[in-house]
Formats: sequence, C-alpha cells, structure tokens
Amino acid sequence: MNYNLNGYIIRNKHLSIQVNNRGLNYGDGIFETLKYSRKRFNFWEDHYFRLMASMRIVRMEIPMDFSPEYLEEQMLKALNANQLEEQSARVKILVVRKAGGYYSPKTNEIDFLITVEPLTDASYTLNEQGLEVDLFKDFYKLSGLLGNLKSTSSQLYTIAGVFAQENNLDDVLLLNEKKEVIESTKANIFLVKGDDLITPPLESGCLKGIMRKQIIELAPQLGFTVKEEAFSPFALQKADELWLTNSVQGLQWVGKYRKKTFADQRAQEMVKRLNVKLALSLD
Repeated sequence: MNYNLNGYIIRNKHLSIQVNNRGLNYGDGIFETLKYSRKRFNFWEDHYFRLMASMRIVRMEIPMDFSPEYLEEQMLKALNANQLEEQSARVKILVVRKAGGYYSPKTNEIDFLITVEPLTDASYTLNEQGLEVDLFKDFYKLSGLLGNLKSTSSQLYTIAGVFAQENNLDDVLLLNEKKEVIESTKANIFLVKGDDLITPPLESGCLKGIMRKQIIELAPQLGFTVKEEAFSPFALQKADELWLTNSVQGLQWVGKYRKKTFADQRAQEMVKRLNVKLALSLD
C-alpha cells in the first residue's frame, strides 16, 4: 500500500512516525473518511467544509493551499499510486498538528496523511441481515459540540468496539452523560416511528455526520417529519425501524436490539433515494 504524506507518495515500508508525534501522544488530530465511486468523491463539498470547520475549532493552522481542488488532487494521487482510480475506495484524510510541545503545542502547523483501500460496491447497498446492537454503558460520551468532530481521540469508541466483539454484537449504541442515546461506535442513529424520523441533535454530542445530513435532506421526499431531539434507550423499544448511517456504508438497518426486532421497509426506500441523489450529483 502507498500513502500520501504531505503531498508525497510514500511506500508502506518507508512510512515512519516520529516518537513525539502529537497524534500518537495526545490524540491531537482530526480526520475525514469518505467514499470514492464512479471516479468521484461522494459528497466531497460537505466533507471539505466539515474538515475546515473542525480544523478551526481545534485551532489548527489551515495551509493556504488547502483548497477543495488541492485536496482532491492529493486524494487522486493516493488512489493512482494504489491503482484504485477505476474502482470504489475508502479514503481517509488524517490531519495532525506538527510535533513539538506537550499538552500545549509548539506550533499549530499541520501534517496530513491520505490513505486508501478498495471497496466492492459503487452504490450504497442495504444490508440483507439486520444488525444486532445493544447499549454500551461502561463510559459516556460528553455532550457538546466537541463531540461533533471526527477526532483521533477515540478511546471510547475503541473500548465500546471491544465490548461489541466480546458480546458477538454488530455494533453498540453510545450514551452521553444525560443517558441519552447519541450514536453507535461508527455511525449516526435514526429512529423511525410512524412518519417521524428522529435523530439526536448535534448538541447531544453526536458526530456531525455527512450521511446524517443527506438523510435529513431526503427524509421529506419520503413523507417523513424530521425531528432532531434527544431520546432515551426506552424509545428504542417503541420504534418501527432503527437505522445507522455513515459516509462509507450509507445506511444500515438494525434488526434486533435486545428482545426488540425491527423492520427495514422504510430503510429500503431511503437507500434507493440516496442512490438516486448520488447519481444525480455525478451528472
């Protein structure tokens, strides 16, 4: 595998990391993960503006050449170096503050690393078998806008992921300190109840997901009323459907939460509409 480090293609065996790397030592980094398909970066404009907003929030210095066109060129360079320009791929842009300092950095300048790996599907495909999930209650994610960022400070997600593996679950749902359901380890969450489509508000601490945004925009076309409101685990038992969404997989439906089972009819409709939106954006 070849990587793009600050605009230079580096082979895997030559890629090294500094001992004082701030991402390694302090989790001082942010990232974007997106899907490349049909020779386009899905919803790139939304990803780009989220990346810029995140860098400003954590007070990183944005390089003058960090335009959408420049970063798109750098992602394509990584795809070409791995012979993936003709197929679908998962692309990750990692941005870390340059080495130096302890908790307080010596500089706000950044390094970036672009990694790619192949994907099989160009379109978003709904999972045939519903996911099985449960709650993760050992630790909570704090509410507030820092929770909206895709940060390398991801220990909570890692521990929750291990818990899911230990209990043979496909994923687990995270709670904030108010014991509100906010997301899963790798996705935003949507609850379908009748014609209401309910998702936690950003101030709850959930990720400001790009796919979350697409689903909210598409929902009225399917007769949904979107409600961005907090809900407790008890609301899961009353839902008709439960969806998990992210930029790479699109929408995945949950089949089982404890003894509660869910349908996937509205999920099927949404995935079809999502693929139509994507196809139209590629014209």
